[in-house]
Amino acid sequence: MTAAKLAAPGRALVRSPVAPMYEEPNPSSALTSQRLAGFDVDLLKGEGDWFLARGVDGYEGWMHRAYLAPAPAQTARRSGQIVRLSLGCVTLNVAGDRRTLPLGARLAAEEMLRSGEIVEQPQLPVKFPRTALAITRSAKEYFEGAPYLWGGITPWGADCSGFVQTVFGLHGVALPRDARLQAEVGADARRIPDLEAADLAFFSEAEAGVISHVAIALGGDRIAHMALGRAGYAVENLGDRNDAYVKLLNKRFVRARRVL
Repeated sequence: MTAAKLAAPGRALVRSPVAPMYEEPNPSSALTSQRLAGFDVDLLKGEGDWFLARGVDGYEGWMHRAYLAPAPAQTARRSGQIVRLSLGCVTLNVAGDRRTLPLGARLAAEEMLRSGEIVEQPQLPVKFPRTALAITRSAKEYFEGAPYLWGGITPWGADCSGFVQTVFGLHGVALPRDARLQAEVGADARRIPDLEAADLAFFSEAEAGVISHVAIALGGDRIAHMALGRAGYAVENLGDRNDAYVKLLNKRFVRARRVL
């Protein structure tokens, strides 16, 4: 039988812990997002060693073939193997090779946990219930101390909308990748004084009011976000009138959405 090959149109499996998606088929172009180990992408078209790929959230970007492997046939997936997700772990395979996986990546069937934590997919709703308290707790537990990275989606480096998408995704709430699209989900949560825990607050740096930033409300006047101006994860008190950065955030506030 001929071995499967990467081809477009087609489907591939992310083989590296984190795979970058670029704006163009060139590593010097802008990083637009990332995909994690064990997840499928649809290959839309190819250009040399590059593929324009689309993830499950509909987001597209160029990926190098080195990060991808041919996706196994659906029949090969019906082995009863339970999907295991990394919550930040180190694994070993049968050959003794070590791999470090970020939050949200899937372990391969042959990988064994060496250190850190994993969760089996059927247990996700138990460990990560779809409640405001649990979501705000996960935001801090997994991203506190994380650096800012445009296009990033993990605690190894994330941007504002990647942070929001990953945190809510852990709790079974699927959100688009960009803040601009996230701002269209859910119901109107009105103004900053009306924010409830797990609401999303949206901000704009443009005079036209185009959404460019998103944060997770923690309750009261507090928000958690990944901000370039804070070099990464930060918690802000929007009622603090003595902080110049917070004053700017209040000025840039556009709207809030309730997605739970």
